[in-house]
Amino acid sequence: MAPTEANLLRQFPLLLPQNRAKTVYEGFISAQGRDFHLKILLPEDLQLKNARLLCSWQLKTILNEYRQIVQQRMQHAPDLMSFMMELKMILEVALKNRQEVLVYVDTCFSTITLRAEDASGREHLITVKLKGKYPAESPDCFVDFPVPFSVSWTPQSSLVAIHRQFLAALAALKAFWDVMDEIDEKTWVLEPQKPTRSATARRIALGNNASINIEVDPRHPTMLPECCFLGADHVVKPLGFKLSRNMHLWDPEYSLLQNLKDVLEIDFPARTVLEKSDLTMDCGICYAYQLDGAIPDQVCNNPQCGQPFHQMCLYEWLRGLPTSRQSFNVIFGECPYCSKPITLKMSGRKP
Repeated sequence: MAPTEANLLRQFPLLLPQNRAKTVYEGFISAQGRDFHLKILLPEDLQLKNARLLCSWQLKTILNEYRQIVQQRMQHAPDLMSFMMELKMILEVALKNRQEVLVYVDTCFSTITLRAEDASGREHLITVKLKGKYPAESPDCFVDFPVPFSVSWTPQSSLVAIHRQFLAALAALKAFWDVMDEIDEKTWVLEPQKPTRSATARRIALGNNASINIEVDPRHPTMLPECCFLGADHVVKPLGFKLSRNMHLWDPEYSLLQNLKDVLEIDFPARTVLEKSDLTMDCGICYAYQLDGAIPDQVCNNPQCGQPFHQMCLYEWLRGLPTSRQSFNVIFGECPYCSKPITLKMSGRKP
């Protein structure tokens, strides 16, 4: 065995010649503890500049951004041993750089999770499930994006192309997440308690056992959102009037939170302020804040009371009163705290 062939076998024991002329080599190249399948076809004169490199799709995906370098080294390498050493070095660099992007790969290399940061430094993940006929068949993708945003691709798309589309979608959603993060940081968000990146709604505490529910359009995050006030009439009606009266002041150039402050003429109290106050958000019947994941969303309209209740708790309380009555989808009764009239609208069905 020639010295070059011996060195090749020692350095790459999983790459073996497939014919007597040694014009076909097939096997594996190892890097970062992983093995990648490849095949090298040499011309009869064994010159690397006319050789062909056939890679598995996993190896092809990883080397996609380095393909010009690989071709260049193949053109100038004096022999197969030299080229393989250079290819391994390129593969090591490619894998090291991909560690920041590649989060998870299953043993079958059919489920891959990639990460990326948007321009505000938020981390996002995309899970790609490759089908049996990939790349002829498009993979499935799972991302925590609000509707209607998604990541789409056509057959033959590489993981690099998918990741590039992922980054483009993140850029398009930056303003939306900036808006939602400001709300989460500077107000007391009652629901959802642990919002996902796809969540477009927030229920924000206003004080006096009142809150506002907003639904933000992720395509136009600084435009006026859908608003719904929850609380006693004497608290929320003035806010509704202010919203209608000051709607013309809404300026998309400002953040959504700043616009809400301007049109409602209020400062949103922080959670720490509300928790230290004498006000309570706990249900006046079960004395808990959460009940089966729900928080109090009903309130006594008596200005001297304003006690909040869970819808289910208030429904059971009113249903058990001998003096209560029901008309269609509304139950009438008395507040368990102040005995003043209180109503519960059931939206056509029982809680």
